[in-house]
Amino acid sequence: MREDTKLSTARRILTLLPLTAILAACDRSVLDPAGDIALQQRDIIYISTALMLLIIVPVIALIIVFAWRYRHTNKDATYDPDFDHSTSLELVIWSAPLLIIICLGALTWWSTHLLDPFRPLDRVAAGRPVDPKVKPLVVQVVSLDWKWLFIYPEQGVASVNELVMPVDRPVRFELTSTNMMNTFYAPTLAGMIYVMPGMKSQLHAVINREGTFRGMSANYSGEGFSHMRFKLYGVKDGGFDAWVGRVKGSGQALDTTRYLALEKPSERVPAMYFASVDNTLFDRIYNRCVRPGTPCMTDLMRRDMKAGGPMHSGHGNPPPDGDKPKGALFKTDEEKGVAPGRATPPSPVPSGTPAAEQHQGHQKTSSLQLPAVPRAHRASAA
Repeated sequence: MREDTKLSTARRILTLLPLTAILAACDRSVLDPAGDIALQQRDIIYISTALMLLIIVPVIALIIVFAWRYRHTNKDATYDPDFDHSTSLELVIWSAPLLIIICLGALTWWSTHLLDPFRPLDRVAAGRPVDPKVKPLVVQVVSLDWKWLFIYPEQGVASVNELVMPVDRPVRFELTSTNMMNTFYAPTLAGMIYVMPGMKSQLHAVINREGTFRGMSANYSGEGFSHMRFKLYGVKDGGFDAWVGRVKGSGQALDTTRYLALEKPSERVPAMYFASVDNTLFDRIYNRCVRPGTPCMTDLMRRDMKAGGPMHSGHGNPPPDGDKPKGALFKTDEEKGVAPGRATPPSPVPSGTPAAEQHQGHQKTSSLQLPAVPRAHRASAA
């Protein structure tokens, strides 16, 4: 008897092991926000889930009720094989999901505009508006292979795979990438935002409590993607100033030569600190002209404008008065003109002339059909 009890206990444990492994892989970072933006995003998740459960729970409950009430052995249930329509039932079936969809659409529209990453913050927490005297902290983020570079232009320092933010101070992130599209994502801080080479994105966020959190790359970007993570520290103003002081005492400068060495692909990079940063480095990364002798994108565009490039020459200029250019189908023959390589349509031939009779003869000849080839001849030809 005891052996049977032991076997049944072992079976229960083995049955629960897969469930335990699944739960161990869960991460509550999204549902445990440390910043106001992440908190509002979490509330949207809760509201959306509750709205969907308003449909899911009643439907599941009704399935169980109907299956039990109209079971085969229940002789008291109404049996109506000719039932095909009920107006009241149709109203319930269609009106409830429609109302849920309208609510979800309104919530999505509202949150999309309110939590736009390019929109400056108007509050640091619920009921606490942003102090207009407090200047947002600027952090320039660069996605490298496979690490994150954080530049603090106002403080003149930089770090790799370590982001430090003062509590309750708005932060404006300026983000770009060196090689490929990536995604900057700190779940407890704010939503993810894509970064791409030659483009600059923005993200406004704030952290409301001290602690150590994590960030990552949320877009597959190659071999070292799994380890492209960074530490996020929320500290008070005094702690942030102390951290900046320690970084400035590291004695390592981030110049062009050191950046080009840092830009090379590497994995599992520990935190690195730079006491000084070239103040033009981020703009040159964004304009893809870090290497000496490489022209910047802005210079190329400016040169193209001066030279009358395709976007500024007569062929590329927008039409006056904001009118859209007409397509060829809407143009007259005079407007189309004769382009190079385009055949000029033949002019009509006056009727009653020898040329007209010859033209009609050609038309009759071209409309003649060849006689059908006998089956035997087609077979022998094949």
